[in-house]
Amino acid sequence: MLVLAQVLAGLAALVHVYIFVLESFAWNTPRGRATFATTPEQAASSADLAYNQGFYNLFLAVMSATGIVLLAVGVTGPGAALVYAGAGSMVLAALVLVTRNRAMARAAAVQGVAPLLAVVALTVALVG
Repeated sequence: MLVLAQVLAGLAALVHVYIFVLESFAWNTPRGRATFATTPEQAASSADLAYNQGFYNLFLAVMSATGIVLLAVGVTGPGAALVYAGAGSMVLAALVLVTRNRAMARAAAVQGVAPLLAVVALTVALVG
């Protein structure tokens, strides 16, 4: 179950690295605007905020990835804490997204399902 938790947390981290790239570097591109359903004007006026938010996503991914590595080498306590903090924050961010705008349910699911499953699998692995 621990390996499953690591795989799911890794998948969540990869999704958040992709979101980082979209928000921080592709925000004003046709792909970035299509992903986030913004007009060129909206994208231009919110680019600084998106750039900053993208880095938040990167930091969550790095936190989770560090936890995965620590778990893999047997440093269970700190590794689990980092996975819980990174993946748990991803889950909470997905909840915030969908509670603000129900039309973002698909995006929230993409952002939140893998980390939620990682948290559940990690908990089962540690308790079991």
